Amino acid sequence: MKILLTGFEPFGRLRTNPSEQIVRKIAARPRSAKNELVAEILPTEFGAAEKKIRRLIRVHRPAAVVCLGVAATRETICLERIALNIDDELSADNAGVVRQGRAIAARGPLAYTSTLPLGRMLRLLQRNGIPAKISNHAGTYVCNHVFYAARHEMERLGERAPCGLIHVPVVRKKTKSSREQRSEQRSKKPGMTLSEMVAAVEICIGLLARAPQRSDRNRT
Repeated sequence: MKILLTGFEPFGRLRTNPSEQIVRKIAARPRSAKNELVAEILPTEFGAAEKKIRRLIRVHRPAAVVCLGVAATRETICLERIALNIDDELSADNAGVVRQGRAIAARGPLAYTSTLPLGRMLRLLQRNGIPAKISNHAGTYVCNHVFYAARHEMERLGERAPCGLIHVPVVRKKTKSSREQRSEQRSKKPGMTLSEMVAAVEICIGLLARAPQRSDRNRT
């Protein structure tokens, strides 16, 4: 089966984007002949990112779409449930565009729900000791824009393949001592190690590859 996996380039004060790092690491790993991975990095720009994700879906007609984005204040893997038809952010994208209170699709629905098997993904991640949760809010910046655009394109094409967004936190370096671990636990700094996040996304992709025919609309 063909799985489309996307991440984003760095933006703002974020010098490296973990979503890009994850995609590149997974793309570099060998895969079985029956599972093809289309790995792409999207520009952190409202218009360009939407244009690219829609083109990728039309060209590849993937059996599943997994978009990754970074949420710098999150502490866990966040499986996003809802994409809102709104851009509303004070910060400019990488093209210098600021969008406040603007619909993504003028005639589109108010929101789309993820068609990824969120409940099964969550249980599998937790069973593997990876901090994760289902989130109801993907924000109103470029991540949400791409999530909505991808779902909108899938609906327009009549595709029933699973499609959604996973937010990852920033990269946290591995601690070197028990004292550093205790200090980190007290400070409750956001983030996970890159290896943990790569493992988490691999688990989610593996689940989709094993059951491509099942599009679990957020049943838990």
